[in-house]
Amino acid sequence: MSDSPQIADHDVIVVGAGFAGMYMLHRMRELGLDARVYERATGVGGTWYWNRYPGARCDVESMQYSYQFDKDLQQEWDWSERYAGQPEILTYANHVADRFNLRDAIQFETTVQGVVWDETTERWSVTLHRVDGVVENATAQFVVMATGCLSSENTPKFDGMETFEGPIFHTGKWPHEGVEFTGMRVAVIGTGSSAVQSIPVIAEQCEALTVFQRTPNYSAPARNAPLDSAEQAAVKANYDEMRAEASIQNGAILGRFPAALDSALDAGPEEIKRRLDERWAVGGFSFYGAFADTALNRDANELMAEYARAKIRSVVDDPATAEALTPTNTFACKRPVLDTGYFETFNMPHVSLVDVSQQPIERFSKSGVIVGDTNYEVDCIVLATGFDAMTGTLLKMGIVGRDALPLGDKWEAGPRTYLGLGVPGFPNLFTVSGPGSPSVLTNMIVSIEQHVDWITDCIAYIQANGHHTIEATEEAEIEWVDHVNTVADATLFPTCNSWYLGANIPGKTRVFMPLIGFPPYVEKCDEVAANGYEGFVLA
Repeated sequence: MSDSPQIADHDVIVVGAGFAGMYMLHRMRELGLDARVYERATGVGGTWYWNRYPGARCDVESMQYSYQFDKDLQQEWDWSERYAGQPEILTYANHVADRFNLRDAIQFETTVQGVVWDETTERWSVTLHRVDGVVENATAQFVVMATGCLSSENTPKFDGMETFEGPIFHTGKWPHEGVEFTGMRVAVIGTGSSAVQSIPVIAEQCEALTVFQRTPNYSAPARNAPLDSAEQAAVKANYDEMRAEASIQNGAILGRFPAALDSALDAGPEEIKRRLDERWAVGGFSFYGAFADTALNRDANELMAEYARAKIRSVVDDPATAEALTPTNTFACKRPVLDTGYFETFNMPHVSLVDVSQQPIERFSKSGVIVGDTNYEVDCIVLATGFDAMTGTLLKMGIVGRDALPLGDKWEAGPRTYLGLGVPGFPNLFTVSGPGSPSVLTNMIVSIEQHVDWITDCIAYIQANGHHTIEATEEAEIEWVDHVNTVADATLFPTCNSWYLGANIPGKTRVFMPLIGFPPYVEKCDEVAANGYEGFVLA
């Protein structure tokens, strides 16, 4: 180990080499700045580098889940499926890194363990721990946190975990060599998005599968299929129009049906059934948006919920299992899920469901999972327990702002930002798709590009006008947090204990973190920039 840490000075340090970090690096180079990316993985891809669990795929359609900043890139890349799987998305990320010659400015296998504002130099001092044990120091005028919203896996601390004699896997940190389940008795804990995707695939391989469920999930069919070449060509011929139309949707995603503008309460039973049947048959997120007031009105929401519940009951053969798999909470107040054969999997004779909502998992034993008086014997355990979303990674990095204020202390009462881009007391620190922005409620790549472009324009403005620092004001932060909460409180989203609220993390302050509504958010960001970055102090 080196006694004298190396020091490197940069204009911009970017943390993370996923889709946000790669695009940020590309834009900084366009400005002619010295930018350096630090990434703890061995390669690019972010969430698609780590989430290699069986069945992992994007639930935004492939033709939209891609960069739009380069028209040639859009035209030259071909997708094989309606919803791309993890391997294909990771291949795309690597293609982008190579096509734009990004790798030489990315330092892999390096963990950021300190980001401290130096009051004297007005620069950030960053401490870096390489996998080989070498500690490095770097400084930069600007730091951009491109760390992703779902990059810190949530691993519950079950009693007895250390005594279980088999392997324990987490879907968010899957072995790169894969896992062979043939002949194994497998436990899956969790029924969120990664579980819904992985359970059908694991069930095809293993000898026995036991699923431990705390909260049943709504899910609509994906109807994934090979991507028709004619359809792909048609999209490419009109990419600009499609992107423009998607940008004015709440989630920045263009569905296969026109956006609904009417209320479910104004439609008769026949129209409701016709519309929901049509969307269910086509598959995808369009089902969730069949009516305009699903997320606003409890009665309209219940119509959607009951339709989805009836679908579960019609698919699952065993009435008790069907009832256990049927949600009773607000429809889609948790992260909407798409599936391929998820509910059908529970009809397989070697698949069983254990409801742990009333009687939780007590502990792990040497041979399995104990619930009540029963030891469910298994050979391996898969934790599909999600992430410490949006803030988890940021709070692990030792970020310290003005007056030696740690970000963890600043956010003790929950994450507070201005526009999800800046935090008072932390000058020249930007967060891409941070709390207080639409981020996880949108097509993430669209949100990422919008944020990176805004940050790039902001840095260019600072340089062109002779400024050195930019910092959000407390007043702007307070107004913005109030706005985010006001928008959320007008909907049914906060009525569930979801990871949107941080409710999956013990002790985490419950605050609805994302802002609902992409188009008005973009308008606000543009307005702030046009008014000389109002709500920020430039010095």
